[in-house]
Amino acid sequence: MSLRKGKILALAGGVNFAGKPTEELQEMFTNVLEKGMHGLCFSPYEEGQKPGDILSESQIRRRMEVIKPYTKWIRSFSCIEGNELIPKIAKEYGIKTLVGAWLGKESEKNEQEIEALIQLAKEGYVDIAAVGNEVLYRKDLSENELLGYINRVKQAIPEIPVGYVDAYYEFSARPEITEACDVILANCYPFWEFCHVDYSLMYMKQMYQQAQRAGGGKKRVIITETGWPSQGEDHQGALPSKDNALKYYLNTQHWSKEEDIEVFYFTSFDESWKVGAEGDVGAYWGLWDINENIKY
Repeated sequence: MSLRKGKILALAGGVNFAGKPTEELQEMFTNVLEKGMHGLCFSPYEEGQKPGDILSESQIRRRMEVIKPYTKWIRSFSCIEGNELIPKIAKEYGIKTLVGAWLGKESEKNEQEIEALIQLAKEGYVDIAAVGNEVLYRKDLSENELLGYINRVKQAIPEIPVGYVDAYYEFSARPEITEACDVILANCYPFWEFCHVDYSLMYMKQMYQQAQRAGGGKKRVIITETGWPSQGEDHQGALPSKDNALKYYLNTQHWSKEEDIEVFYFTSFDESWKVGAEGDVGAYWGLWDINENIKY
């Protein structure tokens, strides 16, 4: 989640959905999904589980089987507690990997994550390495602490692109972090910035362009998270609904393919544990539900 106070006005754009009923949107979704997408964030936690619980190989393999026909890349968020199995199993299925080390306030766990990320990379399971996810947004680490981790990983695996994941605007505000990254890994959520779905594609384009400018137009920019919840409370004009989630997915995938934008859609499966951090919408970002059934 990358909630930002305030909103940038955006122009409408994307596919014309005027007058299209839910059934037609669902048909469009199926056609686009079956053609495949660039990337998908991997949601490993089953009902009753949460981060910190140990993941089994069987649950990861089962969920990987569900998504493998539809994505070229997956993104994982941690390298310990069973998450280290995600890139290994993905590679079995020929899926490329953006592998993240989850960093926070616990230095011992941070050390475990960094060491595990480096080890996975050296074993050939990492195509892009992400050192931390929104730790500056959460204020869990200082810039200097984060820079230390980024540079350590870059030195250990110089042949693999290394970046840091955060809200797109953080790369404008943190030039030293941006400079240290081989690739800018930007989370872009029009929903969390109170954007009506009709304007969301143009708003996301503005977010992406801001991240490009932060890198001086010379660094590769990847949208590491974007999505729209299918139900929950109205977020000051950003309305969670099945139809709006369908529209956002369709617009995102159309733009990704038309302009060759690397996008990791958030997310694969609904996860109930996210309600605590994000309110009731937190549980409904998946393309598949908690029982691994396609939602649309």
